[in-house]
Amino acid sequence: MSQTTSAPTSLAPSLPRLTTTVPREYVHRAAVAEVLLTGWRKAGRDRFTVWAQWPRGHSFFTPVEGTLHDPMMVAETVRQIGSLLAHAEFDVPLGHQFLMWHLDCTVRPDHMTIGPAPAELELDVECSRIRMRGGVFGGMRYDVTVRRDGHVAATGSASFTCTSPEVYRRLRGPRLPGTPTVTTAPVVPQQVGRTYPFDVVLSPDEGAPSRSWLLRADGRHPVLFDHPVDHIPGMVLLEAARQAATALAPWPVVLPVSLRSSFHRYAELDSPVHISADPVEETDAGGTLTRISGHQDGALVFTCSLVCEHPCAAA
Repeated sequence: MSQTTSAPTSLAPSLPRLTTTVPREYVHRAAVAEVLLTGWRKAGRDRFTVWAQWPRGHSFFTPVEGTLHDPMMVAETVRQIGSLLAHAEFDVPLGHQFLMWHLDCTVRPDHMTIGPAPAELELDVECSRIRMRGGVFGGMRYDVTVRRDGHVAATGSASFTCTSPEVYRRLRGPRLPGTPTVTTAPVVPQQVGRTYPFDVVLSPDEGAPSRSWLLRADGRHPVLFDHPVDHIPGMVLLEAARQAATALAPWPVVLPVSLRSSFHRYAELDSPVHISADPVEETDAGGTLTRISGHQDGALVFTCSLVCEHPCAAA
């Protein structure tokens, strides 16, 4: 396995540290601006150190009340780590397809404050349940500890499997990458914590019970649909869960502090996805717990549990 690093290193006492992003292809992004990881190195058997940077502002992962990094950026950081290590350390060729089975994260709000410069992060990653088929990597679980200025800012974990293009074509049939066309109107942006209709991924589900919506997946969105795909990305589903939890919360702005999600099947581009939420529960800390699920053609696509707090209470 390779041991490549593009992490900041001290080249000489008189030279500044030089930072770049990891190759965008390694994290399945077309836009370099959407790459959050800046380097990696092997730290032990199935253990790695990864570096990342969160910008002070982002076009979609917008700061919470202007002062806190969006916790969904933790989820995207964790997601990118899996594909980076699969390609860079486990020799998975570019072009292989990945299927995420779960993604969890928990943040510590006191270390999510936006400072005078982008947040520089060091992530400890431990890989487990590594699947090998005939000497070929097939998937794994990994656990992540996110440190900022020496403090634990967040933790996370994920699991995925990957397949060759040939196997993927047999599994998926003749589906071709594309961009879904939106035909449904968004809910009022402010109801789901958004400013612009373009960033809303929920539509009213007319005639459905309360706490129900239709997924609104706009393939023109430059962040949610960074490149053509043949299914709805998992991060779009997690954003739908976040917006549903926001719509049901007792406050106009929420800070997600814990996310637990499971993915059961691909969400197809050409069939409605129904998003529904259970009644909101109050946590012992005064936050809210919302359980969200998505169904398509009568089958369960994903589930997600979100614990949210009011930003002022969490600060």
